[in-house]
Amino acid sequence: MERSTVERRVAAIRERCRTGLDTTALHQEILPRLRRVVPMDAAFLATVDPVTLLFTSARAEDPLGETTAAFLDNEFGREDVNKFTALAQAADPVASLDRATGQDRGASPRYREIMAPLGLGDELRAALVSAGRCWGVLCLHRQDTAPGFTDRDIALVRALGPHLARALRATAITPPRDPASSPSAVGLMLFSHGRRLVSMSPEAEQWLAEFPDPERHGPDRIPVAILAAAAGPAPSTIRLRGRSGRWIALHTTRAGEQTGVVIEPARPADLGPILLSARGLTPAQSRVATLVARGRSTREMVAELHISAGTVQEHLTAVFDKFGVHSRRELVAELLADLTGPP
Repeated sequence: MERSTVERRVAAIRERCRTGLDTTALHQEILPRLRRVVPMDAAFLATVDPVTLLFTSARAEDPLGETTAAFLDNEFGREDVNKFTALAQAADPVASLDRATGQDRGASPRYREIMAPLGLGDELRAALVSAGRCWGVLCLHRQDTAPGFTDRDIALVRALGPHLARALRATAITPPRDPASSPSAVGLMLFSHGRRLVSMSPEAEQWLAEFPDPERHGPDRIPVAILAAAAGPAPSTIRLRGRSGRWIALHTTRAGEQTGVVIEPARPADLGPILLSARGLTPAQSRVATLVARGRSTREMVAELHISAGTVQEHLTAVFDKFGVHSRRELVAELLADLTGPP
């Protein structure tokens, strides 16, 4: 492929990432466009809770869809190369299976137990990081008979990763296009040790329609966020924005061989770090914004943060710019809007 053609297609992907697509549209549009610059035979793109790195929505192309539960078990329960949690913290968040194993794919349990039976070979993984947090993950696959991913392929994904990450980050504060009412009662789902659904309360069943990704996974046809909660560490919390725009919290706990997943509206305390990071605030700016929301004066911030009044004002000016407001009252209103979603 000519270099000018690749550059034009990469520029088109970057442009689409800046147009405010929701999560579903990003899943539907980005993978076909990416395939035109990085040849692949299957792909997986997921959003994650940037605090726990557990999946909140996903699109898995054939033949990956029916093995989602196995990939989750590998990701959260096995030692292996190129774990997304490791890539999210690495200086380089993009890596291929062939390079990680020195061309010995069989050294990876994920390859031996999941990919090889599907006829898949090399795997290119990327953690999509923006504003210091991981907002999603990307995984590209090639058939076992095909050559592995090249340095050029890795460089292209590395260059596009920050643009995809910013697009996913923006979905945390983008109102839904078709807001609807959402449940309010607490729901409960119980899973066996093998991640099979044991029971589900009527309230939990009502919540299922609120999950943003249309794909359902496993024999019980469960949203990937719930499967990730059941497969991940416990206790833990996953936060995601529902189809209505309201924020959902999934809390997990284990009792013997069973895992319980509680579904309820997210509380403001659960969402603060995510929403402030989604706006692009630095940790210092986030601390100032949090104190504004708590009604602290500049003098109180100086005493609590041990910084000068001038530094408080510098951070506050930057926060106002990133929120597009001009006063503390407007900032608090925007923070409340982010927390609660549409009326």
